[in-house]
Amino acid sequence: MRTVFLLWHSRPIEGGIDENDTDDKLIGVYSNAAEADAARARKLQFEGFRDYPDCFLVAEYVIDKDA
Repeated sequence: MRTVFLLWHSRPIEGGIDENDTDDKLIGVYSNAAEADAARARKLQFEGFRDYPDCFLVAEYVIDKDA
């Protein structure tokens, strides 16, 4: 089974329609969780990301498999 790891940053939008209104960014697709975590650490240096450090999400997906 082959997998990839997607790193997302999803922060709430101030003044949004409701609490579910978010600004979502796909940071990248990585071959393993450690690479995704390293990318998260790099992004924490930048304004916007460092202001919302708990808004990162790593999602694992199986590839080459029908749903």
